[in-house]
Amino acid sequence: MRFSDIIGQPAVKDRLRRMASGGRMPHALLLIGPEGSGKLSLSMAFAQYVLCPEKDEADACGRCPSCIKAGKLIHPDLHFSYPTVGSKITSETFLPQWRSAIAENPYLNANEWLQQIGAENKQGNITKEECVNIIRKLSLKTFESNHKVLIMWLPEYLGKEGNRLLKLIEEPPEQTLFVLVAERQELILNTILSRCQIVNVRALSDEAIQEGLVQRGLSEVQAAGIGYLANGNYNEALKLAQHNENDHAQLFLQWMRNGYQGKPVKMVKWSEDFAGQGRENQKHFLQYALHFLREITLLIAAGPEVKVRLQNQELESAKKMAGVMDLDQAEQLMNLFSDCIFAVERNANPKVLFLDASIQMNHILKRKQPDTYKGLSAQRLY
Repeated sequence: MRFSDIIGQPAVKDRLRRMASGGRMPHALLLIGPEGSGKLSLSMAFAQYVLCPEKDEADACGRCPSCIKAGKLIHPDLHFSYPTVGSKITSETFLPQWRSAIAENPYLNANEWLQQIGAENKQGNITKEECVNIIRKLSLKTFESNHKVLIMWLPEYLGKEGNRLLKLIEEPPEQTLFVLVAERQELILNTILSRCQIVNVRALSDEAIQEGLVQRGLSEVQAAGIGYLANGNYNEALKLAQHNENDHAQLFLQWMRNGYQGKPVKMVKWSEDFAGQGRENQKHFLQYALHFLREITLLIAAGPEVKVRLQNQELESAKKMAGVMDLDQAEQLMNLFSDCIFAVERNANPKVLFLDASIQMNHILKRKQPDTYKGLSAQRLY
């Protein structure tokens, strides 16, 4: 992958090119930014640029054997590390799936990747064995290029195992480059952060996403609408281009209906059904719920005419919810969903967790309703 293949991010591309061509390349680099901003693609373009013997000031050549191998993720001096499932699993176990997933969509998120490798109810992690394998691989000499490059996607999944890599990151073998690609800085060990040069990658502009979608064959009108809804996330834009409605929308609206109605049988059934979706899917769904509530707060605060990043069906439901909620209730629901994410990450019993959350949701929604909406049925509200 070359810099020219990546939409947007001109400032980050320029900075990475200067690092690679200026003779003062850091040995450890951390690209950090929101989901769908292209940071993984940027890391791979940077690695290809470093490894290319025929690069110019702007980009890797894209034609030499090194570029061809790097583009296919088979270059012997380009290594990858990423979350997997299982207690003693290394990234190499899933290397064929990784190559296939990146070829299909280099903007994918962690949940999509983990489901591709069969995570189901398991949480992703970067294991002790993976760290040991990294140390072993990087102790070897280069095969074809002047550098070895390791790209670690989502070092947040290292946890305390990251301590095993501290010495290697601080004093790597000669001509070895670490590129860490992260989304949540607060989950990375401070001792790792202090050893890296940080490059902030911002969310993509609506215009950049629109340009990328037009290149994929969408009309400018379609691309403009999706670019706005995607909120800087190109991965979300690609999904919106394929589906009219978000996969989580109907499930979330059903949960809100149940919470508003407060019928025990429906709440129990929803919680039991949702408990079987697996923890990674549950976390991703709750993150969508937080996004939905943030847009509702805009509607409550600024009125129904304000532009929000929701699709048509979602927007109509959000406007109805905004009519029967106040900012305090919206804030309580966001706190509730955040607490649920925390509990899911710590292996809480999902049936108990989501039934309890449904009951709390009912208490929050019924605490106070505007007089003009009293007596309306949940079916009319949603």
